[in-house]
Amino acid sequence: MAVASPLESELRVFEANRWKWAQSHLGKFVVIREDTIVKGFFDEYEDAFRAGIRQFGADRNFLIKQVWKTEPVYFVA
Repeated sequence: MAVASPLESELRVFEANRWKWAQSHLGKFVVIREDTIVKGFFDEYEDAFRAGIRQFGADRNFLIKQVWKTEPVYFVA
């Protein structure tokens, strides 16, 4: 039996909802743990982080991801 990688289920939830969220929450941050999505979207990463800690606790993994239609690509020289 294969072991799921950390945050694999959270990334699946994000990908399943990306296009819907991008219609009205483009550029906002979303917080996901397993299949639970924190209510609301956040303008700032720090606000999303605080919401994740409040809902899930500091000892639990959760995903904070910015909503874009496609993933940005950054080049570092």
